Amino acid sequence: MTYRAPVGDIAFALKHAAGFNAALAEGLYGDLSEDVVHAVLEEAGKFASGVIAPLNAVGDRHGTPFKDGAVTMPPGWKEAYTSWAAAGWNGLCGPAEFGGQELPLAINTACNEMWNSASMAFIIGPVLTMAAVEALYAHGSDELKRIYLEKLVSGKWTGTMQLTEPQAGSDVGALRTKAERAGDGTYRITGQKIFITYGEHDLTENIIHFVLARLPGAPAGTKGISLFLVPKFLVNADGSLGARNDVRAHSVEHKMGIHASPTCTMVYGDKGGAVGYLVGEEHAGMACMFTMMNNARLSVGIGGVGIAERALQQALAYARERKQGRNPGMPATQSVAIVEHVDVQRMLLTMSALTRAARAICYATAVALDRAHRGRDEAARKAGRERAALLTPVAKAFSTDIGTEVATLGVQVHGGMGYIEETGAAQHYRDARIAQIYEGTNGIQAIDLVTRKITMNGGATVRAYLDELRAIAKSVRDVNDPAFGSTAQKLDAAIGHLARTTEWLLAQMPANQPAALAGATPYLRMFGNTAGGCMLAGEALSALRGSGNGHSDAPRRVALARFFAESIAVQNSGLADSVIEGAASVNTVALPDAAA
Repeated sequence: MTYRAPVGDIAFALKHAAGFNAALAEGLYGDLSEDVVHAVLEEAGKFASGVIAPLNAVGDRHGTPFKDGAVTMPPGWKEAYTSWAAAGWNGLCGPAEFGGQELPLAINTACNEMWNSASMAFIIGPVLTMAAVEALYAHGSDELKRIYLEKLVSGKWTGTMQLTEPQAGSDVGALRTKAERAGDGTYRITGQKIFITYGEHDLTENIIHFVLARLPGAPAGTKGISLFLVPKFLVNADGSLGARNDVRAHSVEHKMGIHASPTCTMVYGDKGGAVGYLVGEEHAGMACMFTMMNNARLSVGIGGVGIAERALQQALAYARERKQGRNPGMPATQSVAIVEHVDVQRMLLTMSALTRAARAICYATAVALDRAHRGRDEAARKAGRERAALLTPVAKAFSTDIGTEVATLGVQVHGGMGYIEETGAAQHYRDARIAQIYEGTNGIQAIDLVTRKITMNGGATVRAYLDELRAIAKSVRDVNDPAFGSTAQKLDAAIGHLARTTEWLLAQMPANQPAALAGATPYLRMFGNTAGGCMLAGEALSALRGSGNGHSDAPRRVALARFFAESIAVQNSGLADSVIEGAASVNTVALPDAAA
């Protein structure tokens, strides 16, 4: 079963859960109209479903063979990428002065969901190019922008993000890659990077690497890191390609999933040093790289949503076709589709509710980022930055956690056939699993949420957000529709548990930080459960308000919001206990002794 882009659900979530319609009405997006938004989403859905999705299994089987320093991409991938870039998708929200369309990040995020559903391995390279464009546009010199931005915006060249080294992992400050001043304004880069996505491939004629390295005498840790642009091929004054730079792929990793995404070990300086160009200021590379990383984190989060959506579609189709078992009273000679079994319904509803909740959180984060960049005054932009900062770790971690959970349930719905590679259900799980590790593991996201994000403005930012969630729960209660069941009460309780736990965590910082860190991961899950449940309820309310205008899916949305509140948001009670009461038990005493 292939993928059908759920453009209607995507547009509805964008408009009614993420606040896009409100931003549009405020004039945040200039003269952009709903018609244009729908046209873009429809075309993206067609390309995702018709061109990229059929290549997903092909890429999984073929992988990225590596020979003599070169990667061969799967059959059909270069043609698909060339067509995708030519259609302008790579520059959807890129700067207009360099060929981009400057559409909202929120629209790009919605399109990225569809690209990820079609093939996570396909889009994970281009989203890094998009992140590179933002970093170069924000921090690069006019000369670097002139030479590189147009090609990156168009997708004629791709970009990479290179932080990780064997000894450092997520501890970026421990990196050893060196940069030496060459005396002519350029630098010479030597060292090694690992886990570099699309570090080598044959989709484009040039690859532009964004590399963190340390200059001689630089301060220790992250304060002494600089960012350098290092092209695979040097670029001549007229824009043509020159000599091959002193950088190469040493190997390609053999991975659990996303087989068609070449994950490379990169080596710099075999012949004295790769030519690099400083981006931003010396020793200020982390600030530049975070411009790339924050967008990349949202992109990885929406990747979790994309794979969850595809796993859901496949599981639902299988459950409707597969006949097995009987309802009470049926003859032994008859059987029913497994979708009629209550436990299968529970799994499918869980898959659907989690997917749609994570979608809403990611889209809301994107709208907040749009407000941070497009707000009419500094106060509006500051509010956007703070909301985006609060939601980004949740968007990344919650969405990728549920991506794996939904893919796992998809395998379970298929039963034994889910464990067979030919059905494709297993690939969704294998592909989804990396997203929980990418761009800062989900544990790091939880720590960031607890130590940096909820403490913003002394806790005022998170408290204001909780008030918004309370208002949604109150609206559900006020509508007094029996179809909602106990949705309002369950959401009120979930918000209460989150608020109580938030205050407890704020009180632990910084005097008892280990206790706060021990509860960071269950706290982030609480946050996702609460925000996601309220956003689904908000969607249901919007559907009810529009039911007289042809919104016949209002009963479905109300039922799903109810299921989330009564079956998922109720987990917050135990999670709160885990955060507040479980910290003391998190230590190494209970771990088994090392094997003799």
